[in-house]
Amino acid sequence: MATAQAYAYTRPSALAGDALGLSTSGGTTATGPDAHPHFFSGLLTQAAPAAAALIGLADVARARYFQPQLTAMRDPVVTCNGDRLRMESFSACCGVYARLDVLEGALDGDVVALGTTNVDVNGPLREALARVGGSDPLHLAVGGDGLAVTTLDGAVVEKKVPLPERWLRGFAEVQVIAAGFDLRAELTGPEAVRFLRALPRGARDVLWATPAGRGLRLTSRPSPGSVCLPGPERLQTMLPLLRFARALRTYGPAVAGGSGPVASAWELELPGMRYVLTLSPEVRRGFSGEGAVLDALITDEAAGDADLIGALLAFEPRVEPDLLAERAGFDRSRVKAALTQLGTSGRVGYDAAEAAHFHRELPYDPDRVAAMNPRLRSAHALVDEGAVDFTADDLAVVTVDGRPRQVRFDGDRVSCTCPWWADHRGGRGPCKHVLAARIVRAKTLETSGERAR
Repeated sequence: MATAQAYAYTRPSALAGDALGLSTSGGTTATGPDAHPHFFSGLLTQAAPAAAALIGLADVARARYFQPQLTAMRDPVVTCNGDRLRMESFSACCGVYARLDVLEGALDGDVVALGTTNVDVNGPLREALARVGGSDPLHLAVGGDGLAVTTLDGAVVEKKVPLPERWLRGFAEVQVIAAGFDLRAELTGPEAVRFLRALPRGARDVLWATPAGRGLRLTSRPSPGSVCLPGPERLQTMLPLLRFARALRTYGPAVAGGSGPVASAWELELPGMRYVLTLSPEVRRGFSGEGAVLDALITDEAAGDADLIGALLAFEPRVEPDLLAERAGFDRSRVKAALTQLGTSGRVGYDAAEAAHFHRELPYDPDRVAAMNPRLRSAHALVDEGAVDFTADDLAVVTVDGRPRQVRFDGDRVSCTCPWWADHRGGRGPCKHVLAARIVRAKTLETSGERAR
């Protein structure tokens, strides 16, 4: 299922001489919604790597790495966090998330406003960016004075791009997954070039990169300290950036021998900026089906906390949980749960390089995220049907079409007797039976607490 995302721009983004103008559409600023926000005016001091990385973002946005074919380009999301510009895109197959962070060292100008919007990236602009070279800076404007560029007829550039629900869910999922990553390896510029250029061309298999000396060694099986590299071909947009590379860092969860494929992030450090690709666990698996957001969506308490924490955000480049806890009167664990909830609706992202969330507002209705998750919808239906019966404090029987499934709780661990759990062991999020049991359990605990008071 797909909906149409409408972009309206006052003029096309263009590169004219040494001036790069990125047109904006339908954004949110610190003062509220804005049809055409103006975020930055000044110099982009590292023009060539920034131009090449922008092309990389555009290439990811129009690519399908599973069953490859080119698709309609989806315009990048841009957030101005004050000391940096973050540009994000997501592949059409939902398996690759790309982000370019243009940091303070590559910007020299005035921040006009903080906020999030889409920017127009069109074919002619992409061709012009491909010709950018040398060391001269570019004059950069992200948005512009609306009175100066708006015609009497209103917007002169309109796009309607189909956005599949899977794409929207994937954007929310990847932030929650990345919050579980740690730095696994760091390569210098020359070692990064050597490693990336040696990757097998066209390889779609799941490989593992293990630190070896100053570099990384590829193997077919994981070992402690390895990071998953699912589909090396999905790093191909990094290759044109290698001439600017200063370092390569890779992030992922802890793994052991026998671990199954997991997501990972690959960060190429460029002069004054970072280009990051986050890969789903397998080429054929999009982030939309990973289920990492589901636990964060089942309780009303987390949703209420998220509303309060969300009201305290102001497009910070790094969200400080301790400061939010003090301002909200929460303990740190409640703030963390609220940030996870905000991540499921796209209101915060996660930067593995700084191990911190950042505030942004994706241009879609956050209330749709929960409704777009079929497992969560099915779980609520089971609860409404009275299909969940707790036979003990730690054991629930969930009956579906006459077939009972046992859900067992063991501290923070949970298991189910359904085929989904047998296949994935929770590696792709909880099944509908576990979700239904957790919803009932949370309601029971809430009711017990109210009675105790």
